[in-house]
Amino acid sequence: MGKIKVENIKIYAHHGCLREEEIVGSQYLVDVTVNANLQEASNSDDLSDTVDYVHINHIVKEEMKLPSRLLEHVGKRIIDRIFKEISIVGKAEVSVSKINPPIGGDVEKVTVILKEKRNV
Repeated sequence: MGKIKVENIKIYAHHGCLREEEIVGSQYLVDVTVNANLQEASNSDDLSDTVDYVHINHIVKEEMKLPSRLLEHVGKRIIDRIFKEISIVGKAEVSVSKINPPIGGDVEKVTVILKEKRNV
């Protein structure tokens, strides 16, 4: 087994429960960690034997474009797509952070972290 991390994917998106958040949008950071059997790729040196992090970045960008009220919802969509589209992934962890959330205080960011195992 091995891990592949794609960290600090910066995206401007329109998520939130407030109407203003849907209209104005805000900055987000997304981190993805996947566990997969990387033994074959380590021997073959072939991209088709591993998890293509370009594919992960593409999934994150597409799912972040679709507005959600909750960060939990967009995080779950990202995990579901990873399992659907990348067959060697056995576990996935996604964190979605909203930078400068409108919560009436001096808060750098709020983060939701989801972890799931592939259903066999």
